[in-house]
Amino acid sequence: MASFFSIRLISLNLLLLICFIPSICYGATFDPFTDKTKITYHDGPILTGIVNLHIIWYGKPEEIQREVIMDFLETLNTEGDKKVQPHISRWWNVVESYQLAMKGKPTIGVESPKIKVKVEKEDTIDYAYGKVLTTQYDIPRLIKDVNHGDPNLLPLIITAKDVSMHGLCAGKCADHGIFENNKGFIVIGDPEIECPGACGWPFHEVDAGPKGPIFKPPNKNMAADAMVVALASALVNTITNPQNTGFYGGIEFDPIESATACKGIFGPGAAPGNPGKVFTDRKNGENFSAHGNNGRKFLLPAIWNPATSTCWTITSRYFST
Repeated sequence: MASFFSIRLISLNLLLLICFIPSICYGATFDPFTDKTKITYHDGPILTGIVNLHIIWYGKPEEIQREVIMDFLETLNTEGDKKVQPHISRWWNVVESYQLAMKGKPTIGVESPKIKVKVEKEDTIDYAYGKVLTTQYDIPRLIKDVNHGDPNLLPLIITAKDVSMHGLCAGKCADHGIFENNKGFIVIGDPEIECPGACGWPFHEVDAGPKGPIFKPPNKNMAADAMVVALASALVNTITNPQNTGFYGGIEFDPIESATACKGIFGPGAAPGNPGKVFTDRKNGENFSAHGNNGRKFLLPAIWNPATSTCWTITSRYFST
């Protein structure tokens, strides 16, 4: 599903064929515990200012998923109650710091310009393109028909649990790309039926590999909370590398992006099968790493911090490794 990310850059047929194979391009096989990389800037644009999302709910999403995802997006750009910390905005501040990193390594403590994520438009499409979707064919058609090529909107396609999204579940749980005229998109799926053991982790036992702690979802729904993790990662990668010319590690045709470089890490002490140290709600045992608005709590993935050139988690200052 990664073919449209780099297609405008590929000149060799062999590399083009490789990138048409799902899960080979864009860090699908990268393991931060065994593989090493360094995220660097490649002189291209990143998304700044206001990022207007066009959410396309494909299929019949459950109401809890709508509520949790919308609350997550709305919380990104609010500071929250100073007495209830850490707040999601602290995590988003690190994403915003990439603007300073374009000019050199940002200084810790220096405030970056704000990047505001705004849900500008929503549509619900009821299986008009079937229940098996591909990024090579179906996603471009869907975006053209629903989004009409609006250059001011970033399409975010969120599929229901009975929809199979080609390329997801096989090494990655969300994706972003470009398909024409550098038009970007993000796509995430519901892992409840398709791959709870791959994309429901750490709220569901992992299918393969070392077994570790299973977290209790902070919003009482495994799929909804796992989708927030996937969306958070995809947003980071999209903001920092929208056209495959921004921030990434590795090689041009298989870039390791800012969230991918830290996948599987949620807190200090993370290891294969162990997401790391996060908070536990004293009342109901739910696990989370940051507070949102209206009493919401979320688990947020680690991201590459350009100020320290390391993977950073929002709980790192609260726990020792």
